[in-house]
Amino acid sequence: MSDFSEELLRPMTGDDLGETRVLSGTGMCFPWLQKQIQSVVTGGKKEKDFAQTTGACLSFIQEALLKHQWQQAAEYMHSYVQILEDSDSFKRQAAPEIIWKLGSEILYYHPKSSVETFNTFADRMKNIGVMNYLKISLQHALYLLHHGMFDDANRNLSQAETWRYGEKSSSQEVLINLIQAYKGLLQYYTWSKKKMELSQLDEDDYAYNTASQSMLNHSWKTSINLCALIQIPGVWDPFVKSYVDMLEFYGDRDGAREVLTNYAYDEKFPSNPNAHIYLYNFLKREKAPREKLISVLKILYQIVPSHKLMLEFHRLLRKSEKEEHHKLGLEVLFGVLDFAGCTKNITAWKYLANHLRQTLMGNHLDWLQEEWNSRKNWWPGFHFSYFWAKSDWKEDKALACEKALVAGILLGKGYRYFRYISKQDHQVLKKKIKRMKKLVKKCSIVNPGL
Repeated sequence: MSDFSEELLRPMTGDDLGETRVLSGTGMCFPWLQKQIQSVVTGGKKEKDFAQTTGACLSFIQEALLKHQWQQAAEYMHSYVQILEDSDSFKRQAAPEIIWKLGSEILYYHPKSSVETFNTFADRMKNIGVMNYLKISLQHALYLLHHGMFDDANRNLSQAETWRYGEKSSSQEVLINLIQAYKGLLQYYTWSKKKMELSQLDEDDYAYNTASQSMLNHSWKTSINLCALIQIPGVWDPFVKSYVDMLEFYGDRDGAREVLTNYAYDEKFPSNPNAHIYLYNFLKREKAPREKLISVLKILYQIVPSHKLMLEFHRLLRKSEKEEHHKLGLEVLFGVLDFAGCTKNITAWKYLANHLRQTLMGNHLDWLQEEWNSRKNWWPGFHFSYFWAKSDWKEDKALACEKALVAGILLGKGYRYFRYISKQDHQVLKKKIKRMKKLVKKCSIVNPGL
């Protein structure tokens, strides 16, 4: 029996019914691991209805996981692991990945679990079904990182990086690239720390040259590991950000721009709001022309119209001399305030109140009507109910005044939200409310005669 087995096996009780159990160093009982691994090795057969037993156990495990009953889930795994011996080859091949996902979930949350137990389980599962080796190695490394075990995670990734198994290794090229990229992220972390240290040194100091050369060596290794992955279509945000940060640090702004442009605009890559955010922030740092910034944020607006950058997008549009941009600026504000998460954003309401007034003064009532016609049936209840008038005034009087001005322009001075706010007696806001009433009287799109 292996040292691992001798360490983890505990004496059986009458309730165990002869079952071999695995025990962690913390006293956590795992009744299935050692026995079932031995069963796979010996190719033993059990005279049981595998489909019925394993199917029922899987349902019990899922229910236990949902209820956070970690020990009960571990006990059910005792029977479920029999699927490794199922006569159905498809189920048998799929079993190691399912067992890994279930077992790692249990071990991650079980109150008596330990890093040692998880490491042992991961190392054993890597060798049951070779096609899962890389996936498990990567997830194992992430687990170690979560526990602050940087060096162990790095060693784990280095071992996985060299994994080969005949012709099957070619089918896992993307996974190998991903493992190399995560290793690159760890190298980037080291590089970032060295960059911080470098910023605190005098450039004339000998230590500065040594640290600078060490950084350069790390960046070269990191670039190799990151570059291969970000060429493959996918969402690779942390890898792209790390790579671009290094390119910018060493002055390769053209290279950084190319990477970000491809990441945002290459049709082979999935739609990704962050890709456009990274490109926009880079162009901002480069002090790119306003038109270029607008073109990037316009695409982001189409993907995420409620993004916090939309208010910045609106400001850029307002500064433009093109009327089409002013019209789009109005559309953007309405789009932001369509979302429940933005209803308390006083800046958005302030911008909308000002833009409504300027739009009407510029004789562009048609712009406003185009936006309002699709919202007039639901915005009043969504934003301007009597309940919200009382609630907004109580929580944020400045917000209530901005919303009241918008409500007055869109719905008239007789609408309940505007009427409630305009009747409030507040010494500090007295002038603001008076000015609000004048603006509504002058700019409201509601015909007072109706």
